[in-house]
Amino acid sequence: MPAAIGFLLGGIFLRILDKVIPHLHTSADHGDFDINDSKLGKNTMLFLAVTIHNFPEGMALGVAYAAAAAQPGLASMSGAIALTIGIGLQNFPEGSALSLPILAGGKSKKEAFNLGQLSAIIEPIGAVLGAWAVTQITALLPYGLSFAAGAMIFVVVEELIPESQESGFTDSATLAFLAGFTLMMVLDVALG
Repeated sequence: MPAAIGFLLGGIFLRILDKVIPHLHTSADHGDFDINDSKLGKNTMLFLAVTIHNFPEGMALGVAYAAAAAQPGLASMSGAIALTIGIGLQNFPEGSALSLPILAGGKSKKEAFNLGQLSAIIEPIGAVLGAWAVTQITALLPYGLSFAAGAMIFVVVEELIPESQESGFTDSATLAFLAGFTLMMVLDVALG
């Protein structure tokens, strides 16, 4: 039950953020609000979208390290390290996915790069909040882990999978997804 509750709450939390904070969806307009009615520029809304979706990544890291601290051992720490490597690897293309449209929108290379980096500042904040919550109430650990998973799955299903399938490279995108998933499994087994 804790895993199911946490998973659903994580997805619902991201949906609420999705609804409340005006931002662009990279794959399609979801009808949350009229982009033309927003006083925010497209670059700002794209920045907010990436920033919102970085929050569960940080939470997942914080909860994983809190779990490793609560149950010391090589397996727990290895799992947290594997997650760190995986999220770190995907942050490179994610930062580019934000920086390149900003650059194309007329900002300088330095500004585009800095905004790409700044969007990730929410990850350490999410990590600290996730770790703090779990260390304060150990009973929250299963909820915290599944909350982070639900939030991350929400992002993958809502944004990444649809976007990967609309570029005309569906086979390449699907094979890249499989390769990335395989890499995370190998990291999990090798380090966990």
